[in-house]
Amino acid sequence: MSVPPFNSTPIPPTPNHLIHPGRESAGWKVYNTAELNEANMHKLLNSGIPPRPIALVSTISDGDIENLAPYSWFNIVKTYPPVISFGCNNSASGGLKDTAANLKINKGFTVNMVSEAFFENANATAIDAPRDFDEWSISGLTKEKSVQVKASRVKESAVNGVRDINHPVTGEHKSTLIIAHVKYVHVRKDVLADRGIIDITKFKPIARLGDVSYGRVGDAFRMPPPKWAQEEVKIEDALATLSLL
Repeated sequence: MSVPPFNSTPIPPTPNHLIHPGRESAGWKVYNTAELNEANMHKLLNSGIPPRPIALVSTISDGDIENLAPYSWFNIVKTYPPVISFGCNNSASGGLKDTAANLKINKGFTVNMVSEAFFENANATAIDAPRDFDEWSISGLTKEKSVQVKASRVKESAVNGVRDINHPVTGEHKSTLIIAHVKYVHVRKDVLADRGIIDITKFKPIARLGDVSYGRVGDAFRMPPPKWAQEEVKIEDALATLSLL
């Protein structure tokens, strides 16, 4: 791997050593999670626990309608046996999203890691489309046959895997998965931005990469997911045109 070694920048000595002078003078804000509503909790934790990889999850319904959706509440749990996890919120109406509904019926699915080259395509699948809409049809991505499961892989994804929800058993105790309820969150005020989110340019989290490599969050950008109410007519027109080809 052609990754340079860490180029450390010495921090001037302070009473706390690892905190830049003046930064802690603004004080801390303490959030009692029992007092936060769902929207504010989402903003706080979504911005306070970055960076996260993005999994483009492919599932299939019992009616053979394929679904494709991105999830950033995703990560590896352990390497042996290989176990991953991802979180899927309910829809705005309160019911299960297609991904979760499909997995209750067909437990096989594929996880496709999202890269820069097709990020816009992956973001298109985040649209709040009606149930049983096939997001592949608007993604511009290529279906690739999977091993063992019916759900397709994304050909453009350089790393993807076939998964099932059955718990692997090796007879060995190699690690422990701990699921915890967050009660309080402490945030240093100098990294807080407007709207209750944490400023990534001030927070500067470090990402663990492969090997002994790490990454800085540098070239950040914003891209909201598309909205069905705004895109429905254009999507239907485009799909109608494609059906005539």
